[in-house]
Order: sequence, then structure tokens, then C-alpha cells
Amino acid sequence: MPSDDFIDLLKLLVRQPSVVGAEHSFFRVLQRELEERGAKVTWYEGLLVAQGSDPFSTMFSAHIDRHGLVCTGPNEFQYAAFVSANRTDLLNNSVSEELMSKVTGRFNHEEVYAYEPWSGIYRGKGVITKSYVCEFRNNLIFEIDGLEGVVAGTPIAFKDQLHLVNNRLEGQLDNVISAAALVHLFDHGFKGTAFFTAQEEAGKSWRYLLEWFRRFGGSTNRLFVVDTSPFPNIEAANKQLLVLREKDANATFNPDSTKLLEALCEKNNISYLYKNRYVEEENTKRAEQGLPPSSLGSTELGRIIAASNGLVDGTTIQMPTIGYHTMHESASVESVDAFIDMLKVVSNI
Repeated sequence: MPSDDFIDLLKLLVRQPSVVGAEHSFFRVLQRELEERGAKVTWYEGLLVAQGSDPFSTMFSAHIDRHGLVCTGPNEFQYAAFVSANRTDLLNNSVSEELMSKVTGRFNHEEVYAYEPWSGIYRGKGVITKSYVCEFRNNLIFEIDGLEGVVAGTPIAFKDQLHLVNNRLEGQLDNVISAAALVHLFDHGFKGTAFFTAQEEAGKSWRYLLEWFRRFGGSTNRLFVVDTSPFPNIEAANKQLLVLREKDANATFNPDSTKLLEALCEKNNISYLYKNRYVEEENTKRAEQGLPPSSLGSTELGRIIAASNGLVDGTTIQMPTIGYHTMHESASVESVDAFIDMLKVVSNI
């Protein structure tokens, strides 16, 4: 079971709003928590950088934005990630109807609240009563009971709390649980650098990271990106404690860094799975059934490797979860423990 200190920190962070494109108030909370733990904190556009006494010894990155809504007109609310990304994906393709239909039913009857994006001040609460795809605007529209007076541009967060259910931590975990783990490292004398990025869910966070490395990085920079990794059910998620990757849909990761993680997993008796191999095996089965293949997935690291021309390299450390992009995403306490332990081992703590 993770320590009480970590659980208390995660409970605190889960309650703080951080909707895609309106993360400023969450950065303020993070800054306070990091500075209390002795980190040197610097704030850039879309990026919070926390450094210990040896900044380039180990570098981790976690995105801190979470899904939510944004008010776009009188009593009209849209899915924030689609608005922030201008309703396009990374390759500038419009958001597919399939993706929108997936999201449509996810949040009905969820409690939400409006907040002021800079200060985080509470602006009222409501309940989602309906969501649908608007054929004229090709975007998701939500109807909310209780927020009729909110003005356009106001972010709307899902009301969230951390729960422990059947030895699983449950809530809107992506990716606040990874951010909490990085803050927690500073309690244990972490000397490296932790990056906290905005707008990953809109496909923009890698640009903020790359700007920093172009200004301050070395000739080559090894980065470990930490995140959650979705699985269809508990059985599939529980087959491993950690998820590694050799590549994603955008790029191949650094093989030496990936092999290092594999060796550390073996040495510390931590079970692991390569997500890209898992997806490829599943796609073989899907092809036999006449189904289209699933994507390898898109990570912050793959995007930055593809764009940096060798300046940034590295690999990912991910935690298997179920209930992806819902208010009930969950990870086993054993997996959370293994995740934190791996971060410590990689950091030589």
C-alpha cells in the first residue's frame, strides 16, 4: 500500500481542477507543494519545472491536464480537449465521429463545477443531463443543469475525489497520479528534474517541453515520461504491475533506456508488459475477426522524439489502469507501489 503521505498528497491534487487549457490554478498548487519539499520551481508557458541539486541526473515528465468542459456560449458547454486542439488530432485530421461517440455517454449525470482559470475560485456547480454530437459544428455539446449563468470561456471541471475500492485507487487518475508521484519523490531527496506539462490531452504539451530543452538542455537529453496506460478490464490490467514501451504511433523510443527499465524490473521482481507488443498481438486477433487494427497509442514522448531531431530521447514508465478517461479510472495499489518504487530506483534514491 502506498504511504499515507502519498495518499494524502494525491487526495489533495485530485480535488484541484486542471481542465485542458485551463491548468494555471493547478500549477499554483503544484508550485506550493514542490517548494515546501525543497524543489527549485520555475514556471514557463505550459510548463512547470521542479529541480533538485543535480538537475540533469534524472529527468521525468508528467502531464497535469485532465478532461473537462468549457463554456462556449449561453448555457452551452463543449469538450475542452477538442476545443483546445481546435477539434483536430495531431496530424490535423478532424476528430472522428467514432471518438466523439465514445466520449458522448461517458459523463452523463456526473457532477461538475465551474472555476476561474487563473485563481481556481469556485463559480458554481451543476450536473450533466445530456451530451450529443452537433452535426453542424462537429463537436460534442453538453447540457448542464445548474450552470446557466456561466460566461463563455469558463472551464468546467468534474467533481472528483479519490476512493479506495477493492485494493484499487479510483478517480480521474490520468494523469494526476503520476504528477503526485513526482512531487512525492522530492520527499525522498530527489535531485533531478520533474517537468509538469499542460495540454497533453490536446496534443500540445510536447511543444512546451521541446522549447525548454532547446533553451536549457544538453546536446542529448534522456527523458522518462510517466503516465497511465489503459486496459479493457481488471484481468488484463492485473497481469502486470508496470507497462513499458519500445515505441508508439509517432516514434521508436531509446532502446538503451527501455532495456534499462526492463533490467530494473527483473532485478526488483516487478512484472511488466510491453504495450506495443500487446497491441500488435491484439491486432493479429482483430484481423482474424475482420476488425480494424487498434492504434499503438500516442504519447508525449513519441511526439517530442519525432520533432526534436535527436535532442530529446528516452522511454516511458506507465501504470496499468481500467476505466480510462472516466471518473472511475482505477489502478491497483500494488501497481502504484511498483510505479513509485521504479521512479526511486531510476533516480538512485
